[in-house]
Amino acid sequence: MSELKDSYDIVIIGAGVGGGALANALAEPGREILMIERGPRLPREPDNWSVDAVFHKRKYATKEEWRDKNGELFSPSTYYYVGGNSKFFGAATVRFRQEDFAELQHEGGVAPAWPVSYAEFEPYYARAERLMGTHGQAGIDPIEPPRSGPMPYPAIGHEPEIAVFERRLRAKGLHPFPLPIAIDYHDGGACARCATCDGFACKIGAKGDAEVRLVDPALAKGGVTLLTEAFVHRLVTDAAGGRVTAVELEHGGVRHTVSAKIFVSAAGAINSSALLLRSKNDRHPRGLGNNGSDQLGRNYMAHNNTAMMAVSPFKKNRVVFQKSMAINDFYLANKERPYPLGNIQGLGKLQGGMLTASAKWAPESMMSLFAERSVDWWLMSEDLPDPENRVSLDPDGKIRLAYTANNLKAHGELVKVWSRTMRSLGYPIIITQKMDVKVSMHQCGTARFGTDPATSVLDTDCKVWDVDNLYVVDASFLPSSTGFNPSLTIVAQALRTSERIGRELGDSLVAMPPITLPQTVAA
Repeated sequence: MSELKDSYDIVIIGAGVGGGALANALAEPGREILMIERGPRLPREPDNWSVDAVFHKRKYATKEEWRDKNGELFSPSTYYYVGGNSKFFGAATVRFRQEDFAELQHEGGVAPAWPVSYAEFEPYYARAERLMGTHGQAGIDPIEPPRSGPMPYPAIGHEPEIAVFERRLRAKGLHPFPLPIAIDYHDGGACARCATCDGFACKIGAKGDAEVRLVDPALAKGGVTLLTEAFVHRLVTDAAGGRVTAVELEHGGVRHTVSAKIFVSAAGAINSSALLLRSKNDRHPRGLGNNGSDQLGRNYMAHNNTAMMAVSPFKKNRVVFQKSMAINDFYLANKERPYPLGNIQGLGKLQGGMLTASAKWAPESMMSLFAERSVDWWLMSEDLPDPENRVSLDPDGKIRLAYTANNLKAHGELVKVWSRTMRSLGYPIIITQKMDVKVSMHQCGTARFGTDPATSVLDTDCKVWDVDNLYVVDASFLPSSTGFNPSLTIVAQALRTSERIGRELGDSLVAMPPITLPQTVAA
């Protein structure tokens, strides 16, 4: 990188999905944007695709430790690199459903209505899909929200084993559809359709992570400086507390203070909250954005997630790229229950060594036999905002993640329904593992946006209510977790926020108005 300057137009803290999308939207020659990433670039190397390196040795996960609600230390599944957690995501880029933007009754409580409508979000979803390079096919999922146009790329298609599942599920009256996914799999694309995508980094750069699709293209536009391996200690405000004047960071063992017109925290729902809490001062004694509402860090959500292996003793599953299908028949109230259960999607093909990483009692040879005969699924149900589920800082500065799962009855019922379905298709052995607080890949909700500063941290453009030039652009803003992967929604919101910031910097950008949407358009 070039020499670090004293002042910039915009400072963005975090080079993941939110920060990358924002930089991509605002980058232009002559504008000075500093992106600060606490980690390095992740090297492309053989270990990217090594089960032993990724799952057993946890080579790429942070060595940082957090505390749970009981004060016990744990190692989170969080990754500090350019691209953030998206370096290891499964590349699912799914729109939230229209119903997710309204108040939605669940068995375990109510998911609150959003302060903006799906119609307002839709144009940004369309732009986000193009940015991420989403492959899919519209018009098949029965609860798909209205669209203004087709997917950017056609669906990647199913391998023969999954195509058979699709036909058999349809025969049961279900409606499987191609999972919208951001991989470079089309004419001229780099994707090799390997077995090491979901949960692994891509050593050939063919996954649509934030580094590949957002950060590097932003750098190519000009005006963006990327500072890696730099830790931001705090944000400094003016005496009145109404504006951030500088960021204090450490790089190469040296402390720096950098000023800007606009500051953006895009460090992820957990670390953005930690940063704002570390930045407390006399005017903001409980942290920036926490004065009127006491909402900062609260309402942490991360989904109820279960990995399922459906095993047949009699036939092998020779699929390589398994993550191509999803099922939403149980996402809303359904024939099984009068309330939502959740989303089902294919899981990247499990391997024996991946299983023994978390089940150390099991012989790898046995788990490998199961893995080569299994079809694998990711079952995801909404968890609901609870103010007692929160991020805070202990006196020694360590992050404390207090979390108690909720809406568990509905999630358990989703597991039962899908287990029964798999057994009916000839897979009698069902092995499940529910994810715990250590799996923080879908973290969200710690600085919710809204229309009332008494109940939210951010306004609807993700600006902190009581700080004029501070924004939070990551999954912190989500008022509900929904039952889907959040990456595409983070990108869409970053594009909305970029228009507000652009106007503040004198751009002639006009916000895209809500539109009257047609019925679902097939690609």
